[in-house]
Amino acid sequence: MQTTLSGDVQRKLQWSLLALRLGVFLVMLVWTLDKFVNPGHSMKIFEKFYGISGMNEVAAYIMGALQLILVFTFVLGFKKRITYGIIFLMHGASTLSAFNQYFDAFNNLLFFAAWPMWAACFALYMLRDEDTKFTVQ
Repeated sequence: MQTTLSGDVQRKLQWSLLALRLGVFLVMLVWTLDKFVNPGHSMKIFEKFYGISGMNEVAAYIMGALQLILVFTFVLGFKKRITYGIIFLMHGASTLSAFNQYFDAFNNLLFFAAWPMWAACFALYMLRDEDTKFTVQ
């Protein structure tokens, strides 16, 4: 069943999706840049939350470079099914990998910010065809 949105609602939806995309991009960009600025931090995160030990700085830089390409294609709205989907899955893995932190909620409050961002990633993925404001077709 196809529904047609009024022009005003369509305009508001497009601006709202752009705001979500820019917000998710900002967080993902900072996490990506962290791999270059402080690769040791990334190595510790991979060991603690993903159980991947022995990662070196070169691996952090390579992952950072790949992630940088991804986050820029994401913010440009390029190949939305793929880029929005990967961002959703990546952030979901990050959110769920920190699961033990949620049991000690009041000592790990910032971890809870991952949930609304994951919801934003989901909304962007589900509404990707409507997200057309400042995107590359």
